[in-house]
Amino acid sequence: MSTQPTEVIKEFLANTATEKVEAAARRLVAEDATYISLNFDNPELKQILPWTGTSKGPQAFIDTFSRVEKWWTIEDFAVTALFSEGENVAVFGRFTYRSVSLSKAVTSPFSIHAKVRNGKIVYFQFMEDTFATARTFSQKGTWTIKIAPNQPEFEV
Repeated sequence: MSTQPTEVIKEFLANTATEKVEAAARRLVAEDATYISLNFDNPELKQILPWTGTSKGPQAFIDTFSRVEKWWTIEDFAVTALFSEGENVAVFGRFTYRSVSLSKAVTSPFSIHAKVRNGKIVYFQFMEDTFATARTFSQKGTWTIKIAPNQPEFEV
């Protein structure tokens, strides 16, 4: 097993399926690792996507990736760039998920900022188009949006 930061992240991302993620997290994630999913702390978003926010340890990685696969069918997940400088790793890509509950699909870019020390992930921040992914669970209702004081409001 490589301890090179990019190789550790590649190995983890290749093993995020429900049947593989626990073993990968136990092997590749430090006990005190920080996992930030989509935001630091947003109680409203956490109602829709319970794994969001900041959490610690391998279990945070296991819970997040296991839930994603239960709530969406993963139709595509592609890394388009992955590089590192020292312990810092940057990953960019795109995915297409389809919600199990409503069969709504979304294609979103994603980015990851990770840190790897001594062959273990110690920090992992995952970002995506959260508005679009959360909307795959939206069944009804609209939002009235007002962006600027001199602009008309509109609904989405």
